Amino acid sequence: MGTSHNQTPAASSCADVKVISSAENWMEGAALQQLQKTAELDGMVAVAGMPDLHPGRGYPIGAAFFSAAKLYPALVGNDIGCGMSLWQSSIKVSRLHLDKIAKRLSNVEQPLDNSWTDLIAECKCDKNIQCNDFDRSLGTIGGGNHFAEFQAVDDILLPELAEQAGIDKTRLLLLVHSGSRGLGQKILTEHIQQFNHDGLIAGSEEQQDYIQRHDEAVRWAELNRELIARRFLEAVKADGQCLLDINHNTVLPADVSGQQGWLHRKGATPADQGMVVIPGSRGDYSYLVKPVEQNIADSLFSLAHGAGRKWKRTEAKDRLHKRFKQQDLLKTSLGSRVICGNKDLLYEEAPQAYKNCDQVIASMTEAGLIQVVARLRPVLTFKTQGTCSA
Repeated sequence: MGTSHNQTPAASSCADVKVISSAENWMEGAALQQLQKTAELDGMVAVAGMPDLHPGRGYPIGAAFFSAAKLYPALVGNDIGCGMSLWQSSIKVSRLHLDKIAKRLSNVEQPLDNSWTDLIAECKCDKNIQCNDFDRSLGTIGGGNHFAEFQAVDDILLPELAEQAGIDKTRLLLLVHSGSRGLGQKILTEHIQQFNHDGLIAGSEEQQDYIQRHDEAVRWAELNRELIARRFLEAVKADGQCLLDINHNTVLPADVSGQQGWLHRKGATPADQGMVVIPGSRGDYSYLVKPVEQNIADSLFSLAHGAGRKWKRTEAKDRLHKRFKQQDLLKTSLGSRVICGNKDLLYEEAPQAYKNCDQVIASMTEAGLIQVVARLRPVLTFKTQGTCSA
């Protein structure tokens, strides 16, 4: 584990702190400080920072946290169940008409119409999801770093594993990144109002109530991604099948080194659920990877969930507004197209605001955590169709 660095925990903490990184992979000092602070939480046993670690609102993003005596909803955050789903479409890459596809995505942000009612009801019943005030958001991406991106297979490094994953290099892929929208926000807000950031005692009635709401939000987020994918495929007149769906904002019961407790992931991809996609920025490659099972305990059974931010949102806007016109950011260096009608979001989510995904992947490869199965190239990234002013 040459790139897994143990750090000395603070005197008040007995938690083990690990950072999976390499010399070439830059990390912000504030993120490491936040990671150290989480190690001092009551009942915390171990924390692990991924190569995409970056600062969040009080707690770092791109990390996993294992606690025994308490569970901490604030470590999961407000977008419970946020994650990635990868779909393979029926569109042949050789017959791709990008202008036509882009034109057909003009109505994929509105609430789903009545033609979806029966499917939604059936899926909610299957997943045991109750009706709530946020159901109108089902099938919508949301803001921030969420997206839907059509991708092409750029390179296959491990053909047998790619075949096992169902990858057909001749067909266009669709990667969806979204979560539980306002539902997760409501759950966290109500929790913080009642309990602040003190955490919940394991086994308590309050902890069990939170887990029940958390689990439903996760199921809601999974359904949301499915509906996003289905409506995008329908819009471009294609069929498709889901190859994988992974959550990266969750808390689950776990056994770590023989100790029972709770494994929190905040912007961390599970390494114990098969192959996963690690996305780059909209102007960078994404990677299909297979976790190396015998090593994943060293990273708390978790991996990076993306490239990780290099600049804060306000900093990205200030830096890039001086260098690029809006039109410049609607195409990437890889030749892909971007649909983003929100001026602020266009700059905040620009590729330059993110780390190089190759360095994140290299850190995990060198640490013996993953095998790279395939490299995926962005073709069209959808953020929002909303009109932006110059």
